[in-house]
Amino acid sequence: MSVKVVPDYGQSTLCDVLPAVAAHLGVPGMVDRLDLPPSRRYVVLLVDGLGLPLVRAHLRDAPYFSELFGDVREITAGVPTTTATSITSLGTGRPPGHHGIAGYTFREPVSGVRMNALTWENGPDEVESFQPHDTVFESMAMHGVRCTSIVLPRFAGSGLTRAALRGAEFVGVADGDDAARISAVAAAAASGDRSCVYVYERRLDHVGHGLGTSSTAWRATLRLVDGFAERLRADLPDDVVLLITGDHGMVDVSAGTRIVLDEVPGLLKGVDLVAGEARFRQLYTGRAEQVARRFAEFLGRRAWVLTRDEAMAEGWFGATPATVANRFGDVLVAMRGTWALMSHEFPQEFGLVGMHGSLTPDEASVPLFVDAPAHDRMWGVGV
Repeated sequence: MSVKVVPDYGQSTLCDVLPAVAAHLGVPGMVDRLDLPPSRRYVVLLVDGLGLPLVRAHLRDAPYFSELFGDVREITAGVPTTTATSITSLGTGRPPGHHGIAGYTFREPVSGVRMNALTWENGPDEVESFQPHDTVFESMAMHGVRCTSIVLPRFAGSGLTRAALRGAEFVGVADGDDAARISAVAAAAASGDRSCVYVYERRLDHVGHGLGTSSTAWRATLRLVDGFAERLRADLPDDVVLLITGDHGMVDVSAGTRIVLDEVPGLLKGVDLVAGEARFRQLYTGRAEQVARRFAEFLGRRAWVLTRDEAMAEGWFGATPATVANRFGDVLVAMRGTWALMSHEFPQEFGLVGMHGSLTPDEASVPLFVDAPAHDRMWGVGV
């Protein structure tokens, strides 16, 4: 029914993008496992919700991405395939099992309450202790690289920004002001002797959640984002390598493939806390094997149901030290096909069409587009 994608951490995932950049910018200990073209200046554009299967299916709506598609690298997001986890994997160069941002929502182990990693609701004040690893931006800045993060102004100083992107100079640009954003990126890319600029683009994910990836509005938004990326490339100096990737893909969930777990008698027996999201439920319980068996029997081939120990043994999160292991659910329910496991504890989920979080190719596979004009001329490409 669905192929399970377990990330190859350290080889071909979001975790490997910034270390590859840093290796070319002269940061000791960093390795390029993605075969990037050499440069002294890089721009990394992260398009929220840009899954590789979605791009492949809509190349007519993305002429710029289509031009680059012949040389696209296929990489994968970490587990779960969700924004907070993926951005932290990108920023730290580490898998989720290292950085410990364990999902959209998960149990904060000290307080025992459910925290939201995107908004940092119920998250700890000491972010740098909660996510103690240096980010790749911190490592680059320490070695003289000019690092800039260009995102929405409201993310300034947020818990997730501090956990994932600290070390980069923050530049806030309002939603929809593409001219200002392109100008800011170009200026940041040209600054310093060596530079790395991170840019976040959210519109595709927003429309996909609300209207679905099969909607006319989603395809129009893909064209908009594709055009933004092309204009950005045109305004960057030729010696800048532009990298474009996504944090996850997305699947559309119909009314007929939604299961409301609160409405199934006895299903939640022994479960102390429900977290995660509809495509990737994290269950916290003192009876992991018993709960996992019950959910597996009920869901059958509609989900992969594993205990945390089983998921760790399969490598879902990368090597996971005990210090962060208990942030992940004792039982993980990763939905297959287009199924979703809803809960009345998360009423906003009932208004979503597009969802993500699980390990299907539609959610886990993301592109890495590389546009490097100076490198192409060096090797005679397109001449």
